[in-house]
Amino acid sequence: MAAYLSRLHHISLHVSNVEKIANDLVSKFKFSLFATRLTDRSRQLAFRNGSAVLVVNERSNLNSVRLNGELQGAITTDKYSPVPHGIQVDKYNQDYSTTCLYDVSPNYSVDTVSNVCFEVEDVERSFNALRQLGCNFLVPPTTVRDEGGHVTYSVVKSVVGNVCHTLIDRTKYEGSFLPGFDVIEKNEPSLEEEGDMSCQITHFDHITYACPRKSTHQVMRWYEKLFGFQRFFIESNEDVDEGFVVNQEGIGLRLTAMEYWKCSKAGITLPSADKKEPDCKFVIAESLPEQGRNQVDTFLEMHGAAGIQHIGLYTKNIVSTAHVMAEAGVQFFSPPSAYYTEVGKQQEIEESGHDPQTLAQHGILLDTDLHQDPSSLIASSKNRRYLLQVFTKPIFSEDTFFLELIERRGATGFGEGNIRALWRSVQAHMENQRGEDSHAEGSPKTVQTAQY
Repeated sequence: MAAYLSRLHHISLHVSNVEKIANDLVSKFKFSLFATRLTDRSRQLAFRNGSAVLVVNERSNLNSVRLNGELQGAITTDKYSPVPHGIQVDKYNQDYSTTCLYDVSPNYSVDTVSNVCFEVEDVERSFNALRQLGCNFLVPPTTVRDEGGHVTYSVVKSVVGNVCHTLIDRTKYEGSFLPGFDVIEKNEPSLEEEGDMSCQITHFDHITYACPRKSTHQVMRWYEKLFGFQRFFIESNEDVDEGFVVNQEGIGLRLTAMEYWKCSKAGITLPSADKKEPDCKFVIAESLPEQGRNQVDTFLEMHGAAGIQHIGLYTKNIVSTAHVMAEAGVQFFSPPSAYYTEVGKQQEIEESGHDPQTLAQHGILLDTDLHQDPSSLIASSKNRRYLLQVFTKPIFSEDTFFLELIERRGATGFGEGNIRALWRSVQAHMENQRGEDSHAEGSPKTVQTAQY
């Protein structure tokens, strides 16, 4: 029996430079810092934009990190204590409660995004069922309490590199976030409201794993068997075994997608009771040998293992969101300028109600759903199903993790035409970086890692 997933609760990052990532999330990506957990052994900061919640965990060098003035106003040193006041932890191991709550503290050499936390109906039941199926648990069922009630969680290791999944039951908790975290009170806007309305991020749309060659089927089987996921076809004629393959013009890539199984007999419920929050899909990316080294290989080398390569953030208005982020310093990958003038693409963009030059300003790609009713293609732009996407450049010092902005206008897939252009733009950046690094190595000047 698979775990009874309810919804995606948050995604965790483990970074050495908390100050930089925290500042970038707030100032560039327009997330709001809304909860903190500060002890003498750990620092955990929770950021929200819409219902997308990122928890940033300090990976090392605790005493060397100081947050800037803006964040210090919300985080005061008098809250530091081995275990925050009023918190009780029923645990199997003392170390779990004094380092990372709701996660594990990985001894990892680079910054990483490594934990996708799901709400479940019953942690104990999920723990027993998954353990019988051979699951490896890093944290057994643990209960954390404060005046708002209690939360029970456990942490399971996935088969994807350093990726873990925290399973959490917060049905008995009435607080704003989680026990152990101090919620930062604000007058405006409410913590339940969406973030910066000029960005209009609403939720996580998808998570993409970078995996070694020939590992896709193992990953798929694991999520199908243990979490009740099912295959999601990126394109209608996609080969069941091969997945969606891009094997041309220097790009050798296999993408396979999966999503929550909505079938009631599998014990999986919709992500939220009111059905306002859509499912979050998972995409597995692996490189193909025919075209040589690509961005998946670069991730595996720099990250040291398979892992989360990027997260798709859903936005209601990608043009406005990308503009605000770019003005704040976010850099985006851009396709070749010919993308916006190639035969049919300019017309496709205009018929969808967009200006090619506006999209080109920030590298936003548009792809019409080719599998819709053909009659709708000649109808008004309001009836056309399409999506818009753009990738940010890596947000860590290594060329590993980045974010994606995605806006869906009725399209549920990933844009078959966009995929080639998006990944080609990433490939061009990686090749450019390698060229610059090679040039720098031959120069007497000091080589510095690029920061984004």
